Amino acid sequence: MQHLKSAIAAFLSQLVLGLVRALGRLPLPVVRGVGTVMGCMLFVLALPRLRVVLVNLQLCFPQWTRRQRWSQALQTFVYFSQSWLDRGWLWEAPAQVLQQRLRRVGNWDALDQSGPVIILSPHFYGLDAAALAVSLRTTRQCTTIYTPQRNLLVDAWAARGRQRFGDVRLMTRYDGVKSIISLLRQDGLLFLLPDMNFGPEESIFVPFFGVSTATVPSLSRFARMGRARVIPLLARLTPQGYEINMLDAWEGFPTDDVTADTALMNLRLQSWIETMPAQYFWVHKRFKTRPPGEPAVY
Repeated sequence: MQHLKSAIAAFLSQLVLGLVRALGRLPLPVVRGVGTVMGCMLFVLALPRLRVVLVNLQLCFPQWTRRQRWSQALQTFVYFSQSWLDRGWLWEAPAQVLQQRLRRVGNWDALDQSGPVIILSPHFYGLDAAALAVSLRTTRQCTTIYTPQRNLLVDAWAARGRQRFGDVRLMTRYDGVKSIISLLRQDGLLFLLPDMNFGPEESIFVPFFGVSTATVPSLSRFARMGRARVIPLLARLTPQGYEINMLDAWEGFPTDDVTADTALMNLRLQSWIETMPAQYFWVHKRFKTRPPGEPAVY
């Protein structure tokens, strides 16, 4: 029976991936239209995840009305679905298609300067588009720290897609700090996404939208150990594809105060989210880890 369940799961995974790949060959408005329908369906059917989104929005935007929160929640499910289906062309289409749909804005010349660089890429839905925009733009080795997918077929597909341009090395959080820092010091780029909840063991509590939030202090620590500049990279879904904005390198970062550095990261992330709130990864239980004595929120 277990073998049968595994076979069925593998068949369904292959079927879904085949459909996403096929959809990626169609015009972008078609892909985005299907994503809109899919997002509306998830909004209605994925009730546990909807509750997570609504709780996150309530904590971060208490000034919003109930109508505003529900409207933004619906839009975030649409963006989630559209960005997932976009991987059908992000990870499969020829480079010229990506060059047409990934619009680079901001200070991309910063990549041409020598020395280690940490690219701070928060969890906006276009983060995979941002990573590909970097690997298409530079020949420097780029290391990405990622969380492996539970589905092995999806994980293998994601690995191939993320590594198909440039010199990209994928590492997990379990590969060790020494390996990551060694690659960074070799004039490398580290693509870092430190704004998820990885539990109390790896985190410190600093404010995020006024809420004491478990936050991984890896940006400050890696920047110090790797003697690296920190350059934020923001991705925004647009009707034409994605707008990938590379901001200027942070001045005076890191300091000797890891807590202050991490609080500053959250404060700046908050300002970016406020410009496109529905495009942030609110489906994640960002506030699952609570300070001692604080009640659970989900």
